[in-house]
Amino acid sequence: MSTILDTSREDASKRDWQHILHFDAALLFGLLAISALGLFVLYSSAGGDNQLVARQIVRLGIAFGGMVVVAQLRPQWLQRWTPWLYGLGLTLLIAVLVVGDVGKGAQRWLDLGFVRFQPSEMMKLAVPMMVAWYLSDKRLPPTYPRLLIAGALIVAPVLLIAVQPDLGTSLLIASAGFFVLFLAGLSWKLLGGLGLLATAGAPLLWHFMHDYQRQRVITFLDPEQDPLGTGYHIIQSKIAIGSGGLFGKGWLNGTQAHLEFLPERSTDFIFAVLGEEFGLFGIGVIVVIYSFIIVRSLYIAAQAQDTYGRLLGGSLAMTFFIYFIVNTGMVTGLLPVVGLPLPLVSYGGTSMVTLMAGFGILMSIHTHRKLLAT
Repeated sequence: MSTILDTSREDASKRDWQHILHFDAALLFGLLAISALGLFVLYSSAGGDNQLVARQIVRLGIAFGGMVVVAQLRPQWLQRWTPWLYGLGLTLLIAVLVVGDVGKGAQRWLDLGFVRFQPSEMMKLAVPMMVAWYLSDKRLPPTYPRLLIAGALIVAPVLLIAVQPDLGTSLLIASAGFFVLFLAGLSWKLLGGLGLLATAGAPLLWHFMHDYQRQRVITFLDPEQDPLGTGYHIIQSKIAIGSGGLFGKGWLNGTQAHLEFLPERSTDFIFAVLGEEFGLFGIGVIVVIYSFIIVRSLYIAAQAQDTYGRLLGGSLAMTFFIYFIVNTGMVTGLLPVVGLPLPLVSYGGTSMVTLMAGFGILMSIHTHRKLLAT
């Protein structure tokens, strides 16, 4: 009897610890595991550059700190402030078009003197939050008029970001908004119609694409046409992954990275470094960790006690999935190169903070649930 009481007290203390800090232990473990693995791969891809790894650790600390702060916010508070956050994001996107800073051929940044940032990053969260807010108090599946309004909420920021130009981010934000609509109960007939409409509109999209965006599509279809130019990245990436074999060449022994054949090896193409040094086994491990994070996130979304939490949580989980699929797809030549990082592994800070804020929302949804007495 005493053993049963001790066990129940231990379980209760674990629950108290998680709910006091508003953490989901399983999700936190997955995020820490992928971050730790990322640091090992980053150290190798950077040629043992301790300063680069130290900067990444600082950025991870900031991102996890942001996650902790967001996790303390009640979902009801987030829902109440969603329209204001969305409106602020649209205002900042318009400001980018008017007075934004230009860098690398794109006008994507706002410089406030003490900080320089991309407003498009906040829309990765604001758009799914807004669509979930709009649909949460209405009967699901949504009617066609409501779908049109929800679609307009997605299209407005997507177009503002696409003209910067930033096609990769605009497509990611469109996906985040679409996942909310999908989880709200879109019919397969409507999905099929949207697919046909997108296919029919592809030539029109091609007309409005910039030259470098068209070249990325052409390179995706035939990278061998310019092996020393536009096709160089993807060719070297495939060589790196293929040469890793089953168990890889070993940590710090990747020739493609260390002999500098592989461009962007610490950022967008770091997955190729992983494949070369750890082989198929290492790729399998990272896929398992990512899958665990995604499944756990979807579970949290499914357990949410209101429509807003379910729609928003599911969209955030699927957006993380898109990050992973698009990055690995472009590195392996299955998708065009669009410049999305491998989440929590690639060197960088802005997208990492946004991602971790999303996980903070998921933890808030999970730990602020009302405990129903049985």
